[in-house]
Amino acid sequence: MTPGTPIAETAPHGLSRRHWLQAGAVVLLLGPLQIARGATILAVRVWPAPDYSRVTLESDEPLKARSFFVADPPRLAVDIEGIDLSAELRELVAKVRADDPNIAGIRVGQNAPSVVRLVVDLKHPAEPQVFNLPPVAAYRHRLVFDLYPKQPPDPLLALLEARQREKARPAPPVTAPAETAAADPLGELLARQGHVPAVPNEATRSAPAASGSGASSRRYPEAKPEPGPVTPLFGAIEPQNKPAINRKSYKSVLEEPTERLIIVALDPGHGGEDPGAIGPNGTREKDVVLRIAERLRARIDATTLKGNPMRAFLTRDADYFVPLHMRVQKARRVQADLFVSIHADAFYTPQARGASVFALSQGAASSAAARWMASQENRADQIGGVNIATQDVHLKRALFDMSTTAQIKDSLTLGNAMLREIGQVGRLHKASVEQAGFAVLKAPDIPSVLVETAFISNPEEEARLRTDAYQEALADALMRGIRAYFARNPPLARSRTL
Repeated sequence: MTPGTPIAETAPHGLSRRHWLQAGAVVLLLGPLQIARGATILAVRVWPAPDYSRVTLESDEPLKARSFFVADPPRLAVDIEGIDLSAELRELVAKVRADDPNIAGIRVGQNAPSVVRLVVDLKHPAEPQVFNLPPVAAYRHRLVFDLYPKQPPDPLLALLEARQREKARPAPPVTAPAETAAADPLGELLARQGHVPAVPNEATRSAPAASGSGASSRRYPEAKPEPGPVTPLFGAIEPQNKPAINRKSYKSVLEEPTERLIIVALDPGHGGEDPGAIGPNGTREKDVVLRIAERLRARIDATTLKGNPMRAFLTRDADYFVPLHMRVQKARRVQADLFVSIHADAFYTPQARGASVFALSQGAASSAAARWMASQENRADQIGGVNIATQDVHLKRALFDMSTTAQIKDSLTLGNAMLREIGQVGRLHKASVEQAGFAVLKAPDIPSVLVETAFISNPEEEARLRTDAYQEALADALMRGIRAYFARNPPLARSRTL
């Protein structure tokens, strides 16, 4: 510094205070958006599922990405521009689970200045989809990688194969209790010596007791003589040597048990990126309804109706998102006999309470509340995240506009049966089945209902939904409703008889 130069006029790098003030003014005029170097990664998530696995990058600004797929070995490479490698991105490596059906691992690195490359190693060939989602609900901008297996699993085949394995499994041997086995030691001794059978069957019960010293002291009633042939009052007399009639053969074929798998599709609402409604104490709808569906599945799988085993199929069996139209498609792929979507209601005031059952409406909703509820549930695709580029194709395949009057009539019958049973374990919000345009109820050939188990926005009902006792009671009520429906409405003929 030269002697005599004022300190106030001197700044680092030889710049005067005037230059620094001018630079600061420029910064203020530009604002944070103009001077930001790139987007900031806020969170990363990995959602494994049998149908597809999803990787989500959430950021404060939209991410620009270029992707390409390599077939051998199968992997997806994604270059994200305008960002640097961060701790949040490094977390992706540890978020891949060993049991992920589709992703073997994720590698991440700085491929070039301001370009981060993600490589998703896959366990089998896949058809990836990479797309951006705008901010919605609690989410900011999202970059999504959906990894669909090239050969998707066949859920109906899996159910049939599981049933075949059950049938092929040998039945456990039936052993008599110890006290029964030792009840007749003399009889057992004679049986080992070949004089009398160890356990009398119908033939030995009707045979006269053996005489002599080697005979057992056990006595059985003598068989009654078979009645002779009946001579009809009119017509020819039947021959005396006609063989005995097996009267069981005259039993109606319709009364004979014919094993036919009865499938009930259970649809736990929301999941993955979409938590559903959240109660005042943090209870998430997606968690509660999945637990209720699992309890109901156990009851269905243990039930047989007139010799026909029942099986439950879950549209999701873990915490991952399933688009609304895919829930309908999955139920149709397994040729479900019923479709039950399970939810937990929410309202903007905590006073609302009680369970409800909904069926589809082809016209106007049955009430303003039903219309509002349908619009809330139908927003799941926006929150969960659906690739708009493929949505139209899937909607056409779902045949949403082909729901029939017969389907709605059967759905109302099922809904009424369930509502009666739910009313035995908790309060009802409405005493009758309501109707609205729920997207998940639009399978044209499957009776479908949506059950709102309670208002999770009500603190008292939120606490009940969290308890094992209430979840068990709800599952029991839903099972009784299903049985009551089938008692009067036998399942339609299907081509999956075992």
